[in-house]
Formats: sequence, structure tokens, C-alpha cells
Amino acid sequence: MPRMLDVSDEVRAEIGDEEADRLLAGENPGGYDCTSCRTPGDSGQERTSTVLFVGEETAVLAFAHATCLPSQVVQVTEEQLQGAVRSISGNTVETAPAQAVAEQAVLGVTSGLVLISGELHPALVVEPTGPIVRPGTTGAGDDFLPLLIEQGFMPLTELAEVPPVLHGWSVLLAMGQLHAVLQPGGDGGQPVAWWQAHQPLQVTEGWRAAANKLHQVLLFAAPVGSIGRQPREDLLRDALDKAAANGKLVGVAVPLAGT
Repeated sequence: MPRMLDVSDEVRAEIGDEEADRLLAGENPGGYDCTSCRTPGDSGQERTSTVLFVGEETAVLAFAHATCLPSQVVQVTEEQLQGAVRSISGNTVETAPAQAVAEQAVLGVTSGLVLISGELHPALVVEPTGPIVRPGTTGAGDDFLPLLIEQGFMPLTELAEVPPVLHGWSVLLAMGQLHAVLQPGGDGGQPVAWWQAHQPLQVTEGWRAAANKLHQVLLFAAPVGSIGRQPREDLLRDALDKAAANGKLVGVAVPLAGT
């Protein structure tokens, strides 16, 4: 009989071999509500991932359909963790204090649907609250777009076609909400948060449906003052088109993790 429960090396390192072996031996809830799509699952009947939400001092072990999320550790704030405790059917596990993910910039993120070639694509638009300078440098200027282009983002002059996929990056949805944009870790290590929500970001049902259909999200970025907080998707699209025409927009497509 194939093993239905997956405990990744990353999760095992956090919870310890004894707890991991206990879970794999069958001492787990069996039935659960998936921490991603919130629908019922059964670790005895279908492939199931262990997902560990880690705060500053404690962690919550949750379960997800393997088709929704891989087994992984998700760094969250203690406030998010307390909310997760109220909404996740799982076990609280004491761990060593979690290493906080370094905040690389103050980034604002807006979600919306963008029409390209007759199809609606889920998109995230990232705009910093101030100029971004290259690490280790001082003075005026804004290196936000050059830094992203070095990471593989493509300069866009118009939104006529879907930008290419940037492998190694992903958008993490958990508990049906947007938690983070992940980028590759150093030396081929585990992905780290490029942007992480202070509180999980709500997305519309239409956005989630499009993301689940296409299994990817378009990630656009522009310098401070280029897009702004637009109250409607048509206004967001107009701002994106203007930023692209002015040479102030980069973008990629990234895989969706979760549902």
C-alpha cells in the first residue's frame, strides 16, 4: 500500500524525527480540512502533505491535499499564526524561535484580473512605497526595475501577450488567501519570501478560479508612483498600459502553489 502522507525534509527538520515518524506511522488525524482549498481530505485515502506554519515562537502543523500544496514550512507572523490556530484543524507544535524572513523592501501588492489575448489572467502588481536602491549603495536613484531584470523579469512595452515563465519563483496561496511571493533560495536551497503578507491577502473568487485554471499568476512590477492603488480592474489595466508605454513595467509568469 503506497504511503499517502508526505513529510518533507524541511518539515521533519522543524518537528523532529520522532514526531515525523509518528505521523508517518499513522498517528495523524486521517480526515482533515485542506489548509489550502478548505475542502475535506483523508490521509488514508489520498496523497496528503504536511504543512508547518511557523511563527516567532510556536508552529501549527496542518494538512493539505498533495495536489494543492507540497509538504513545506511556511513562515508567518505570530498574529497570522493565532488566526491559523482558529481556522486550521491541526496540532500545535513547540519549536525553536523561527528565523524571520528579511524584509528586502516595502512592497505594495494589488491583485486583479488582466485580459490578454482574449483570456483573463490572474495578476499581482507590485509597487514599492519608495525608491529602491541597490544593496550596498547610497544616494538618490531607483534600481527596482534593473534589480528585477537581473532576476529574470522581462521589460514590457505593452500587454499584448503573456510574459515568459520565471522558473524557481512562485505565488503561495494557503487557506484560500495570498501569503507570499517566493523566490529561489541561495545555493539551491529552499525558496524564500521575496514578498510576504503581513496579513493574508484576500483575492476574489474570479481571481482564484482563473489561477486554478491556468496554474500560474502574472507578476508585474513598476517603480514607485507608476501604478498607484486603483479601485477598479479597468483602472488598474489603464495604469499598467501607461507604465508599459513609458518603459516602467516588468513582468513574468510564475507557477501557483496552492489553490
